[in-house]
Amino acid sequence: MDTMQIIQIVIAVALMVVILLQNRGTGLSGVFGGSNNVYLSKRGFEKKLFVATIILSIIFFAVSLAAIIL
Repeated sequence: MDTMQIIQIVIAVALMVVILLQNRGTGLSGVFGGSNNVYLSKRGFEKKLFVATIILSIIFFAVSLAAIIL
């Protein structure tokens, strides 16, 4: 297997995990039995997951383009 394909697979798995950790509607507090409070802004770990999702998707896109070009 090519090195670029292995990198793509690792990034894709990490991206899937980060996306699945973002429990839509209830937030991360709902996963651990938190209250039903609704916050309109992301705080703490949820914000880090959101930023990680954006960064991983950009890296995945760049690696995919590099694999096509090379």
